[in-house]
Order: sequence, then C-alpha cells, then structure tokens
Amino acid sequence: MALDQHLSSIDAEQWPGIATYPSGILTKVRARKAEAEFAKACSQAGLSLVEDPDLVVHHDALFARIAHSGWLGVAESYMAGEWSTPDSATLVKVLTRLLKVDYSPATKAVEISESFGGELPGDLVSLYSGDGLSHHGGLFTSGVHTTVRQSWPSYTRGPGAKKPHFVDVTTMYEPDDTVDREDLGDAQRRWAQKLCDLTKTGVGSHMLVYPASGSQVGVQAATRRATVDIASADDAHLKYLHEQLVLEGVEDSVACIALAKGIPNRTELRSRYEAIVSIEKLEALSPKQRQVFIEALGRLLVGTGRAVLQSLVSTEHMTKAARSAMQPLRAYIWPGMELPSVDDVHKLVERHSGLRIVEQIHLGAHYQASLQHERSFFDGRLREAAAAGFDQVFRRLWTYQFALREALLALEMVDSVAFAAMHRHRGGKR
Repeated sequence: MALDQHLSSIDAEQWPGIATYPSGILTKVRARKAEAEFAKACSQAGLSLVEDPDLVVHHDALFARIAHSGWLGVAESYMAGEWSTPDSATLVKVLTRLLKVDYSPATKAVEISESFGGELPGDLVSLYSGDGLSHHGGLFTSGVHTTVRQSWPSYTRGPGAKKPHFVDVTTMYEPDDTVDREDLGDAQRRWAQKLCDLTKTGVGSHMLVYPASGSQVGVQAATRRATVDIASADDAHLKYLHEQLVLEGVEDSVACIALAKGIPNRTELRSRYEAIVSIEKLEALSPKQRQVFIEALGRLLVGTGRAVLQSLVSTEHMTKAARSAMQPLRAYIWPGMELPSVDDVHKLVERHSGLRIVEQIHLGAHYQASLQHERSFFDGRLREAAAAGFDQVFRRLWTYQFALREALLALEMVDSVAFAAMHRHRGGKR
C-alpha cells in the first residue's frame, strides 16, 4: 500500500481504505490495463476527459484502486479527491453514462454484514432534507398516476398456497419541470401524509414508526389525533427526534422508545399497533435480519391494521455492473444492503410474518427528483457540514451516494416502492 502527499490530510484511523492505495509492480501492470479500460468506457459513454471535461483525473491512484477493487475503487478514489467532476450534477451524468455502457471492472466483493441499531444522524439529515426532518423522498403535486388491480401469485406454503390474490398497484409518473428544490419540504410532508393514508391512520389509531427513520410521519399522524411510538436502538438519535417533536409541538402524542437491540423483544413492544410504518430499512438489512424484522412486524400488528414498508428495490433492468457499483454503499454506509426485487418482498412478507401485501405504490420518478433536490441542498451546505464535524472524505461520500442512487433511478434499475400489508386471516376484511 502506498501513502502519498495528496492523502496526508485524511484520517487513516477513520478511513483506512482511503488513506492508502494499492501499490507494487503487479498493481502497476494491472493499473495500466484499468486505465485503458476506463478511458474506453468514457469514450463509449460520450464523456470528455480533455476539452471541457466531464471528469478530471488528479492522481493515477484512481487506476490502481480500480485494478484492486473495481467500482469500490472508483468510489474510494472519488472520496480521496483523486478524481472529480465540475459539480455534483455532472457526477450523476458520469455515473449514469458509465452504467449505461455497462462499465464493469472486476469488483472486490464486500461481504454482507449485520447492522441494525444506528440511524442516520439527525444533524446530517437536516443538511439536505426539505422539511428538516426527513431522509425519505417526497411526493410532488405535479405528475399523474395510475392504479390497476393485479392478480398476484401466493407465496405461502401448505393447502391452498397457490391461490392468487389481488394487489392494488399505483405508479407515480414523473413530476413536471416546474418542480424545484423549494418544493421538497412540502413533498416530504405530503408523502408522510400518504403513508398515514396507506395505514388508514386516524383519530385514536396507535401507530409504530420503526425503526426511527425520522419524525415527519409521527408528526403527521399526531395531527390526525393518533398516538405514535417511534422506536430505535440508537439513543442519540431518539434524543434528537424528541427535540424535533418538541419544536413541532407534538411531544405529548409521540413517544420515543429506546430498544436494547435492533429487534424489539416482547416486553419492549407489545402487539397493539393498528398502523406500522418502516421507511428504507428493509434493503439495509442482511437476509437473516430481514426475516426477524418481518416476523416482528407481523407480531406487532393487530386486527385489520396495516404495516407499510417503503424500500428501494431492484428492477428487471438491474445489471451486474450496477450491482457492483452499489458495493461502496455496503462498504461505507449500509452493511447489509442488497436490494430485493418486488417479488422478493412479497415472498418475504408472506412466508415470515403472517401478512400479505395488498397495495403498493411505485414512487421511483418522484424519489429521483427528491434525491436531486437533496443533493442540491447538500451542495449548498458543505461548509455547514464541515462545521458539524463531517470531514471532507465523508462529504464526498455523501455526494457520491446521492449521485449513484440518482443514476440508478434514472436508468430504471432501481425503484422506490411502498408496500402495504395486512394479516392474511382477518375475517374476510380488507
């Protein structure tokens, strides 16, 4: 491993994979090949490296990293400042076009590992959210939607297992060009209201937000005179959420519940909730954790209540190159991340929870627009991020993850879907 002057400012203890890069004679040989392949991919993608460049390579360490770990090396080199783009919008363009031409360097596999307790820090989310509270995407007023009732195969086992059921599938088409980042806050509040609608939350409802992905859903449920519990194993995050709930004036209706571990035991949370909302957690869990997580939701939901899971999912357009490109997200942010398909979610819910999905909303185009505006907000608050203690490597990482997810959504390799599930046996009621 080599340590150059351009890496001297990077904290090697915090960022060991960034503070050094692969070296040696064999690496140099492989790096030359990686450089040629990268240049060829950029040419095929119509990306300029010379006049009015779309990206600038500041250090040859980029190619050593690519030779060693493929797409993970691409991301780590960006985090190290060894290549850059004129702005983050161009970074989206670069990643989109490279994936579109199926740029697929041999990628070092990042093993899936378990992680459950920690949530995204509230002071980080506040730097890019439109409403100051939400990590999740928004639902903009413009754009049309369609809803169709589809016959869906059963994934349960045993007698009558193959009998199909019906699912209401709504697709939200892209918002129009008049939408800008100042609309993001309203869009995030509107989506939180939609999640309350999906769970049929109203006066007297008892809602669980689990894990604690933010407080906006709880705030909107409280305005409907519901009682809300927000649960997490991240004590610091719960403290932050409580402060936000006080500012929103709903602290009497929303309780923050600390869990000993990520999965609640029967004494921490009882089976009493008519509504459960879980946002962007399923895709971040390892396969084993997903089963335990879904089993817990089935246990906690009562009667004819509804549980809503919002998750990023892979589509039929997902490629091997795109899956490789997501390795940095697993390596540095979400250790268990491996995107399920829509069918995977249906199978998981039916086989491990006693629930069945009855409605789903495809939010991809609106989610993509939300990421674009979140990225824009974050761009404008980089100094604030530095003052909050997020170093330059982390700031580049966060910009990169926005750009990558935006690129995957633009290519329709990824979608954001909200699944509404109910108990299968509920006296014929829906």
